[in-house]
Amino acid sequence: MNLLRSLLFYGVFYLGTLFLLALAPLMRGRGVRKVAGAWSALHRWCVRHLLRIRLIQQGAPIDGPALYAVRHESFFEAIDAPCVFGEPVIFAKQELLALPMWGKVAARYGMIPVARDEGASALRSLMRAAREAKGDGRPFLIFPEGTRTPHGQEAPIVSGFAGLYKLLDLPVVPVAVNSGPLYRGFVKRAGQITYRFGAPIPTGLSRKEIEGRVHEAINALQT
Repeated sequence: MNLLRSLLFYGVFYLGTLFLLALAPLMRGRGVRKVAGAWSALHRWCVRHLLRIRLIQQGAPIDGPALYAVRHESFFEAIDAPCVFGEPVIFAKQELLALPMWGKVAARYGMIPVARDEGASALRSLMRAAREAKGDGRPFLIFPEGTRTPHGQEAPIVSGFAGLYKLLDLPVVPVAVNSGPLYRGFVKRAGQITYRFGAPIPTGLSRKEIEGRVHEAINALQT
């Protein structure tokens, strides 16, 4: 049954994705963000009604701008982000912006590429883009482990996170999403995915402190 649901999910979701990708280049300004929101809403509908996955949220985004440090277990939380955070500025692997069609739309949306293997110049570009985006008043979202981590395992915080925290000068809100067991594989499973929001971490901490507190928080929030 899970296989049949998964195949139906892929068919409906990716057909809708192709339609929205074709529509996005016609949009201007915030129109691209609206298309991204529609894409995320389509995905959530498919997750709920086709995959039979319940979504539970414990806590919520805070009032005002913040940097949300989200534990990353599968692509679910990346696609679902606009449903939870509105129009977040998302830091993502540079390779994603190289994907045909999707990459151009992601860049117009305001996604900031992270090129971990390209040294100081790439880091300076990231910081410059983040500084410019802060003026929009949108929330920021980052996966501080840098890649998907299997549920129940821990990964270190990537280098550059503390510098971004210092540059943005925003509170960090740790978030855990237990999507891995249900969503990570090709065959999705019915069940429940839970978002858990931790207490905001204040600005002004040292690199060691902020990395330690974020690492501890996102792993403690796992369900």
